[in-house]
Amino acid sequence: MFDIEKFYQAASVQDAVRALREDESAVVIAGGTDVLVEVRAGKLAGCSLVSVHGLAELQGVELAADGGVIIRSGTTFSHIANDPVLLATVPMLAYAADQVGGPQTRNAGTIGGNVCNGVTSADSASSLWALNAVLELTGGEGTRRVPVREFYTGPGKTVRKHDEILVAIHIAKADYEGFGGCYIKYGKRNAMEIATLGCAAMVKLSHDHKTVAELRLAYGVAGPTPLRCVNTEQAVKGAPVNAALYDVIAEGALGEVKPRTSWRASKEFRLQLVSELARRAVKQAVINAGGEADV
Repeated sequence: MFDIEKFYQAASVQDAVRALREDESAVVIAGGTDVLVEVRAGKLAGCSLVSVHGLAELQGVELAADGGVIIRSGTTFSHIANDPVLLATVPMLAYAADQVGGPQTRNAGTIGGNVCNGVTSADSASSLWALNAVLELTGGEGTRRVPVREFYTGPGKTVRKHDEILVAIHIAKADYEGFGGCYIKYGKRNAMEIATLGCAAMVKLSHDHKTVAELRLAYGVAGPTPLRCVNTEQAVKGAPVNAALYDVIAEGALGEVKPRTSWRASKEFRLQLVSELARRAVKQAVINAGGEADV
């Protein structure tokens, strides 16, 4: 049974913003795959809900005139996993979306809800960090854009204001063009599992595919928020693609993460995963960028 005091279906984003401003205790709901679980668990018992479910202005993916990718926040994971624009530009994100929960969750859950939930285990989080995504928020004070790396402030916490709606996720052409990417999720089961650790890698190679022009390495569940291994990324710029490269990346990542022990895995096991997934994700990203992983 769901203990909900009031439910309001917004007619537009601006209507949702108005409803939120009028009720400081209201909670935004889209697909409901996170919010309704919290309601049933008693964490949001007696809450008021403002629904943005089904709003056309929050649906779909498009390629902008400048080559950037725009993902509307109400787009479901099933749509993202199969969207032709994403498969052609940022297939890593499409693959990550296909790792979320089971088919029912992917059919109902939205990428906007996944991001706004603020949890470090979200499958979209580390991929969006590796893609330098920018989040577009609309609220009572207007619209603003926030880099995803500035969005998370702590476990389950973000900079989104109460009356703000995440309307779109932007990925610039320069942040995906020429890159190969890979996302690896480790869980105790192969499906319908919350990530014990998530690792996303983006690699751009030199023209001859022999050295690293740029690396982005991001993790989920390796700290209180998603994170990027920026020192490691800088350390391997211009480095040759060989066995030693993966050793440097794996060792560097260990110095930048801050995993903890939880009921799903110990800190020590997560550190082992950080090292191993770095090797595997970067190797596959090198291959996807047109290089040879083992040279």
